[in-house]
Amino acid sequence: MPSYLVETYLGRDQADERHAREQRVRSAAQELTQGRRRVDFDRSIHIPEDEICFYVFDAPSARDAAHAARRAGLDPIRVVEAVSSGKEKS
Repeated sequence: MPSYLVETYLGRDQADERHAREQRVRSAAQELTQGRRRVDFDRSIHIPEDEICFYVFDAPSARDAAHAARRAGLDPIRVVEAVSSGKEKS
């Protein structure tokens, strides 16, 4: 299943909100997985200097990853497919 980065704004002064956002994202992904969509939340990556936070999802499509983020109350700036060294296709 492909991985997607969901880019969101997270200001330097909001860094303490990251954990709560992760909990909401994890719950949203689990709710979608109990339905018809399989969406797994992998991790988040916060870049305080740029005030950006990426949420990494394994999902069938970018649309499903964005749906999980919105369901968790996030406002995605963009959603892009990502390939990491552990998930490269042979």
